[in-house]
Amino acid sequence: MIDRSTSLPAPLHVVGGGLAGSEAAWAAADRGVPVVLHEMRPTRTTEAHATDRLAELVCSNSLRSDDAETNAVGVLHAELRACGSIVMSAADAHQVPAGGALAVDREGFAAAVTAALEAHPLIEIRREEIVDLASIEGDGVIVASGPLTSPTLAAAIAALTGEKELAFFDAIAPIVHFESVDMGKAWMQSRYDKAGPGGTGADYLNCPMTRDEYEAFVDALIAGDKVSFKDWEATTPYFDGCLPVEVMAERGRETLRHGPMKPVGLTDPRNPMVKPHAIVQLRQDNAFGTLWNMVGFQTKLKHGDQLRVFRMIPGLEKAEFARLGGLHRNTYLNSPKLLDATLRLKSEPRLRFAGQITGCEGYVESAAVGHLAGRFAAAERLGRTPLPPPATTAMGALLGHITGGHLAETAEEAAAGRPRAFQPMNVNFGLFPPIEAPKTKDGRRLRGTEKTLEKKRALAARARADLAAWNEAEARG
Repeated sequence: MIDRSTSLPAPLHVVGGGLAGSEAAWAAADRGVPVVLHEMRPTRTTEAHATDRLAELVCSNSLRSDDAETNAVGVLHAELRACGSIVMSAADAHQVPAGGALAVDREGFAAAVTAALEAHPLIEIRREEIVDLASIEGDGVIVASGPLTSPTLAAAIAALTGEKELAFFDAIAPIVHFESVDMGKAWMQSRYDKAGPGGTGADYLNCPMTRDEYEAFVDALIAGDKVSFKDWEATTPYFDGCLPVEVMAERGRETLRHGPMKPVGLTDPRNPMVKPHAIVQLRQDNAFGTLWNMVGFQTKLKHGDQLRVFRMIPGLEKAEFARLGGLHRNTYLNSPKLLDATLRLKSEPRLRFAGQITGCEGYVESAAVGHLAGRFAAAERLGRTPLPPPATTAMGALLGHITGGHLAETAEEAAAGRPRAFQPMNVNFGLFPPIEAPKTKDGRRLRGTEKTLEKKRALAARARADLAAWNEAEARG
């Protein structure tokens, strides 16, 4: 229970204890505003969560690239660190080797976030399901119920917004016990031997395939027995950043070879003169290195066929699975229409939304939007005007996409029956305001890959400077 014996503003209420809700609660409390965090687990579980911990992840590499120079998600990492993010603090403390990515021990990460929030004197955690937002009194509520919002709360949100949420399917990848991998066929190497945070340049398990093995594998994926959809789910699209592996296979026989199974940058040290036709990679999933996640192998195959098909992969013939893949339905709002520039519901400004329910995609992005919602709500509680981040920052670019960057349907598209719907988005440099690539010292214009990299570095440098100025301005009030 929050100690109200001292003079404190009325508490904010945060609905949902995932990454967005956890980050929102921390950001607000860190600014001196009491928070009541409502989390329905373990009272009510979801299709994807396995524990009652806050900020639970479903795969180790959920935080993706940590390159803050040429990768937009790495820039977002750096911005969150600069803002005092609890999510990034816990991730850095519990990272495991993963090449150029920031992967974490999922259990240690979630335990750290949970412990920090439980220990904060201005945060009260209530384990209860919120089924009606009207039941929460007061003028400060952040809804961060996530892509797996309970049906009852989802219906209440739909009634509030006056329209149905949009939805897409998201799939999770299998996890393999390391000791069951045949290391006589697999080998350890990061693509191009790249060593990322905590890594050595040999951070992935690689399972090679010949052309014949690849062709047989694609045939088996396509023919495998899949989870069937209910009638109301049949027209729900997939998010392209997390397609099931069998859906990728159905889009063309070479799709996997140019996607998660691309063989470039990898060489079997036992047979360096033979180039594999395709390669399946696995990355470390826990700190002990006993569990490994199949990279890019989200799936909706039924469990029996997952065992049969994935054991066709050389090195995984006797694989034992700690977790098989699965499928769940995500929900999100038509945010550009419904939310204002500080994530408030236009029709009921006491409510803010944060995380994947707003239409951002990815754990890092969810945490970032949660952080913004917490800062905006805290500013209001303290009698200040919320200050959105510059559009030139990663957080500002993501916020802009959610609240107004989406292109509305034109009259011509509507007349032609080609509706343009708001879609979830990972952070990427395409969301940033454009910038000219710097020239060389002798004034020569850069071209090709060199130009692309220098432009990304310029975008990242601009974001760092503008983020620092924003933090300073917000601190001054």
